[in-house]
Amino acid sequence: MNNDNKNFVLFAVLAALILFGWPYIARTVFPVANPPVTKIEKGKQQPLPNPGADPTADSPAALRDRAQVLAESPRVRINTPTLQGSINLRGARIDDLVLTRYKESIAANSPPIRLLSPSGTRDAYFAGFGWRGVGGFAPPAADTVWQATGTELAPGRPVTLAASNATGQRFAIRIAVDANYMFTVTQTVSNGGGAAVPVAPYSFVNRSGVSKDPDSWTIHTGPMSAHNGGADYDLDFKDLDEAPATYTSKGGWYGFSDKYWLTAAIPDQAADVTAQFRGGANKSYQADYTVAPKSLAPGAALTTTARFFAGAKEVDLLDGYEDTLGITHFGKAIDWGWFEVIMKPIFQYLHWLFGVLGNFGVAIILLTFTVRLIMFPIAQRQFASMASMRAIQPKLKALQERYKDDKPRLQQEMMALYKTEKVNPLAGCAPTLLQIPIFYALYKVLMLTIEMRHQPFVAWIKDLSAPDPLTPVNLFGLLAFTPPAFIAIGVIPILLGISMYFQFKLNPAPMDDVQKQVFALMPWVLMFVMAPFAVGLQVYWITSNVLTILQQQWLYSKHPALKTAPAK
Repeated sequence: MNNDNKNFVLFAVLAALILFGWPYIARTVFPVANPPVTKIEKGKQQPLPNPGADPTADSPAALRDRAQVLAESPRVRINTPTLQGSINLRGARIDDLVLTRYKESIAANSPPIRLLSPSGTRDAYFAGFGWRGVGGFAPPAADTVWQATGTELAPGRPVTLAASNATGQRFAIRIAVDANYMFTVTQTVSNGGGAAVPVAPYSFVNRSGVSKDPDSWTIHTGPMSAHNGGADYDLDFKDLDEAPATYTSKGGWYGFSDKYWLTAAIPDQAADVTAQFRGGANKSYQADYTVAPKSLAPGAALTTTARFFAGAKEVDLLDGYEDTLGITHFGKAIDWGWFEVIMKPIFQYLHWLFGVLGNFGVAIILLTFTVRLIMFPIAQRQFASMASMRAIQPKLKALQERYKDDKPRLQQEMMALYKTEKVNPLAGCAPTLLQIPIFYALYKVLMLTIEMRHQPFVAWIKDLSAPDPLTPVNLFGLLAFTPPAFIAIGVIPILLGISMYFQFKLNPAPMDDVQKQVFALMPWVLMFVMAPFAVGLQVYWITSNVLTILQQQWLYSKHPALKTAPAK
């Protein structure tokens, strides 16, 4: 078998490994898209339930079960433009919370996202506040029923919970909430006893079960904190099953992060705290912190202020809390990663375009136009370099024949030829290399930011962060079967493959036959690889390919050498 055939067989094997092994690699390294939000059945589009939601959440039994638990203790209603729920007066817990702006699915009758549920219900998830019992000091217990000054907590209408103990200490927890997702908790102890007592406030977040969103190399979900001047993405639920993690820090925050939702216990940012994450029985997990004890003399009072966040990870909102409240690295609750310097501007520009146009798909197309416009001068230099490379192909071929048995000498002669002809063989790679971080940043923006969640484009595309649900493999849903994921190629990925095919056709044909075969197959291999990715990412690539084709046509007129066969 000659070298050309060996190279082609090697490429074919690699293409097959990419084609069939990619789904397994993607699931391990990073999620390629959000779950589909619709399904095509008998030619009609039907909304799908959120696979991460409680499967019984909409059933009367589940509602009765939750209602029964909620009715077992007195409560204070929570009513804000973004939150509905209640505070449990037994134990002073915030344990009943839904996010009114976000639904489980795109169905018209979909319930809102439930973030917090009381202990004793499915997926229990709650936060609490209190004081540690140290040195004989006996604060209110977990089953203490607090007295409330009001029946409803709303923006501008705080509620104070009060309790006392047998040794003369009086306790008050004043809870206020803003119009978004931030609770301000002011804890006060008044010492009416005859001796000094050690006072150590604490706060905790407790959840049952791990996050339903996958934790991957590119997107962290699970235990999340900021301490000692940095954001910590290193812990996962498996780590807590093995051993607790403890930190000492000034301020910071500690909680649990899902892809789109966050809970965080936030101490006074100037306070020295000891915090920990730990696992418990039946896959329960807790994040908590405590402030160092302070001696409270008889007749004195001690007040500490903390905060609790429970809501959606909206980019501007988190950044705003970080700036206005001074919460350390609160914006990094979104796992931007290494490319944050590129991702944040892309997100802000996309979000601005969406505000102007009202369609994220159109915003992505205009983003692509902007990127191509910025890179146009680089593309011009790329084409000039390609023209020069094509002109010296006969000389390169002659050198390859002359020094085919002396590879070091061949490399020396080729470098000398490039220097003499003033050609940079790597110049043609610059636009592609520059687009890689932009492409990756857009992927992260589509996957991470809740602003992209459930955003439609046109026709059957109801969620730009999910794969294309329409595939000709089952005749666009007319046949009653769901094809396997690796062959369920949607319409948008097919258009992507076609656009890549025509783009490659416009490129100068390689002189090597094996390279020609490789370039002929590459668009269709990439079509399968990209099929599971978010439609928004594919829209970006298709638009980029179309603009590249138009750009190539124009630049061919400026560099005719690219269209003519090289001299012999």
